[in-house]
Amino acid sequence: MSTYPRIAEHGLIGDLQTAALVATDGTIDWFCSPRFDSPSIFASLLDEERGGHFSARPHDDAFDVKQLYFPDTAILVTRFLSDGGVGELIDFMPTANGTPSEDHRLVRLIRCVRGTISFDIEVAPRFDYGRTPHQLTIAEDGATFVAGGTTLTLSVIRDPDDERLGIVERVGAADLHVSISLSEGQTRGVVVETGTDEAPRAVPADDARRLFDDTAHFWQDWVGQANYTGRWREEVQRSAITLKLLTYAPTGGLVAAPTAGLPEQIGGERNWDYRYTWVRDASFSVNTLVKMGFLEEATAFGVWLRDRVAEQAGTTTGPLNIMYRIDGDPNLSEEIIEEWEGYRGSHPVRIGNGAADQLQLDIYGEAMDALYHADLAGVEIGQPGWDAICRLLDWLADNWDQPEEGIWETRGGRKEFTYGRLMCWVAFDRAIRLAAKHGRPAPLDRWLTERDAIYNQIMEKGWNEERHAFVQQFGEPILDASLLKMPQVGFVSSHDPMWEGTMDAIQAELVSDSLVYRYDPSASPDGLKGSEGTFSLCTFYYVDALARAGRLDEARLTFEKMLTYANHLGLFAEEIAPNGEQLGNFPQAFTHLALIDAAMILNEGLEDAAARTRRRS
Repeated sequence: MSTYPRIAEHGLIGDLQTAALVATDGTIDWFCSPRFDSPSIFASLLDEERGGHFSARPHDDAFDVKQLYFPDTAILVTRFLSDGGVGELIDFMPTANGTPSEDHRLVRLIRCVRGTISFDIEVAPRFDYGRTPHQLTIAEDGATFVAGGTTLTLSVIRDPDDERLGIVERVGAADLHVSISLSEGQTRGVVVETGTDEAPRAVPADDARRLFDDTAHFWQDWVGQANYTGRWREEVQRSAITLKLLTYAPTGGLVAAPTAGLPEQIGGERNWDYRYTWVRDASFSVNTLVKMGFLEEATAFGVWLRDRVAEQAGTTTGPLNIMYRIDGDPNLSEEIIEEWEGYRGSHPVRIGNGAADQLQLDIYGEAMDALYHADLAGVEIGQPGWDAICRLLDWLADNWDQPEEGIWETRGGRKEFTYGRLMCWVAFDRAIRLAAKHGRPAPLDRWLTERDAIYNQIMEKGWNEERHAFVQQFGEPILDASLLKMPQVGFVSSHDPMWEGTMDAIQAELVSDSLVYRYDPSASPDGLKGSEGTFSLCTFYYVDALARAGRLDEARLTFEKMLTYANHLGLFAEEIAPNGEQLGNFPQAFTHLALIDAAMILNEGLEDAAARTRRRS
């Protein structure tokens, strides 16, 4: 019988260079090091037999579990409640600095809150997606796992007079068991470190508590910079912390999610690797973080994006790739781990991403919109950067009017997607604004001509009179939730009759109660088998569009309903299945970006409505 936990039954910890998932039973079942996109060390989430795990749980199986984040931090607390005692497993990763490092620490503190409690810790790493065997050496104060050039060192947290509180034993040839028995008030545990040459050592309990305090202070100080004081503050701040956790500090790149291979349909083939930085996601993050007051992060993302624009190292599909590794490397060749069964039998498990070389024209508009908003926040664009923007727009002027793969990275061939044209319009519009603001030299006549040509083409070919709506692709009556961005980017007024018709059509066809499908795969084949759930970011786009249209009651109810689909920690995967189960890679940055944006525009609308009511009274 499968013992895979639900995708939503996880919390996320990280150190701003990599991250780990912790299940509600205390198992770390996903961890890659030294970077998000490095090969896995623990990955039982994708193959419970071959993936490797790092578990910690009470010896007695009779217990209840509660999980929460230590307030305003990325420190995860899993509480085990039993008749004999109450224990807490406190998981965190001390934050890394902005220099790429091989050295990363997983700290697992175990605290007895009441009575007495014994914990069993199992460490069963499987390096390089389980493809590289390792050797285990046990020492007095821990153990060392070595696989090729990778080292994993476990040190026991204990003081000199309490050896019995951390007993280390070999399990089979290559795995480890640690037993810890505690009485009320005692705190012990283990520290696992990657990439270090140091031998295992006894870590004094006071040192471990200082690591906890330092990590807590880092996160509390960081989130204290947020300027958001409106409704849903807790959900917004948790989303902001999640976005920070998905940031690779040395470059400012934001991974789409920390995981690979989690399915969009259980047993299906839509199982992608999201541990990379999409131009689209990074671009939207700049705008969101600027609005929240996180200017340092917005600046870092803006610089990362500016560097990609300046490099213009794309392939035949254009000067920009749609995605990059977190250090800016465009090489993301896709492979399949044939031996792994995949999450709950969802095979294939893909590593890398074969969509990296697709032509997706929308990324140019998203990149230019991000640079425009970064400029508004004070991120300067020097002359080399402006020259790169001009070269990018020159290419776009010659290439925007062609079929492409589109925002959803379909594998069914290129088509003339309305959303791609919309964001090409944004690219020229934002470049024109930047040139005018700073008096920069630019071929404005050509940019204006192309911008207006795109506008007219969308109005002529992207509008379907029979549906009385803007549609997914030219010549087809298919709806697409990505077009909910149209009023947000300023292409159309929220009160334009054409937009109101589009909203009504989307509501009738793509909205299921509070949830929104991105499109209908049966009506628009995407080259893949199976179906999918509703897309969480599209639901938040819908909330945003309702709020902008002044339909505040509908927007608020939809938003509140959507929040009920978050997991117990406020985290969202990419999709929601018909039964309410979270599907896809987890947690997804794009969804949490959209949550923040929707909360901010909805709160602003509610505040304005309340102010109008007060003025009338």
